[in-house]
Amino acid sequence: MTLKEKINQDFKDAFKAKEELKVSVLRLLNSSLKNKETEKRTKLVKTGQQDEAVLVKDSQLLDEEVLAVIGAEAKRRKDSIEQYKTGGRPELAAQEEAELAILTVYLPEQMGEEEIRKIVQESITESGAVGVVDLGKIMKVLMPRVKGKADGGMVNKIVKEELEK
Repeated sequence: MTLKEKINQDFKDAFKAKEELKVSVLRLLNSSLKNKETEKRTKLVKTGQQDEAVLVKDSQLLDEEVLAVIGAEAKRRKDSIEQYKTGGRPELAAQEEAELAILTVYLPEQMGEEEIRKIVQESITESGAVGVVDLGKIMKVLMPRVKGKADGGMVNKIVKEELEK
């Protein structure tokens, strides 16, 4: 079962169980996934692909692409939570936190700071970086290893800390 199929099944189950918040979040997620598929299909059509069967097959999202969409939705929620808290709106922040909890079920387990730090140190050694000026080199080596498993802001912060040592 693909991740998208699991999301659809969970949507149906939540709908039957009348879980309004989960239905709402998964409906919005399905909409975002559909938009991404449409975007992918449009790119295929622009490249000259005309065969309908091939278009349908190739425009289906892979699990990595689904995870990217879920990650973007989760990031949007995290940003909203921060904004609501600074704006003195704890009830809206709580709503966003509940939505974020639903989305994080579908994301891979996030790496801890120590695990990220270890991979950062390996990447620094591997890339031969000597200072903050080599940040781009390190990120080029590092990001494919932690993509989807760690927050980019945290990774960036740890890389800078390690380079300043």
